[in-house]
Amino acid sequence: MFNWFKKSELKKEATFDYSSIEVDMHSHVLPGIDDGAQTPEDSIELVKRMMDVGIKKIIATPHIMADYYRNTAETINQSLGILKAELERQKIDIAIEAAAEHYFDETFETRINDGKLMTMGDNYVLFEFSFISKPPNAVHIIQKLKELGYKPILAHPERYPYMDNDQFRAFRDWGLSLQLNTISLTGYYGKEVKKLAENLIDDQLVDFISSDMHHLRHADALKEALRMPYLEKVLFDYPLKNILLR
Repeated sequence: MFNWFKKSELKKEATFDYSSIEVDMHSHVLPGIDDGAQTPEDSIELVKRMMDVGIKKIIATPHIMADYYRNTAETINQSLGILKAELERQKIDIAIEAAAEHYFDETFETRINDGKLMTMGDNYVLFEFSFISKPPNAVHIIQKLKELGYKPILAHPERYPYMDNDQFRAFRDWGLSLQLNTISLTGYYGKEVKKLAENLIDDQLVDFISSDMHHLRHADALKEALRMPYLEKVLFDYPLKNILLR
């Protein structure tokens, strides 16, 4: 299926699924709102594929980005309503909620100050950095989120090549949780990202795992990840926090 998998790294057949974590808390399955699902039909297919591998609850997290996806609580909840209606029409029974993946851009602190963050569970806030460089005010913002009662989660830390595990360890000491993309372990984003993901697991720095589901290629990789030894390690050797979002 994917030519970057080495036979030596694969289990012959997965003997487990994602049912132990129950909740996928980072996905782009809401229709027509960002670079994920474009239609309700797309959304339904992705939801079905997630259910097939044991996911029992989905928290959709559309992008909020000043320059590209200017989503708000209103646009996100409207799209969520469309998807829920289609799930009900097709008699597909799965819990689904919405929060957001906030981009750490020049408007992020303003949204924090204005109380316009989309949260999940017990006031968790998912956000992402630039893939090019770390924001100079990252520590300040993490501390501000904590002071205001939020529980910050950094999305896919393995995709930030300018960061290392010592920096991530310091972030966690300041109260930040880290969310790994499961498909990173397949080599989907390349060998370097795969290695960084494995290093995070080896150093026990992962708090949440999720699909970051956008399209069917991600769905295929999510299933393929179940054959990866490092996914088995993080699923069964870790006290992952996904289940807190049930």
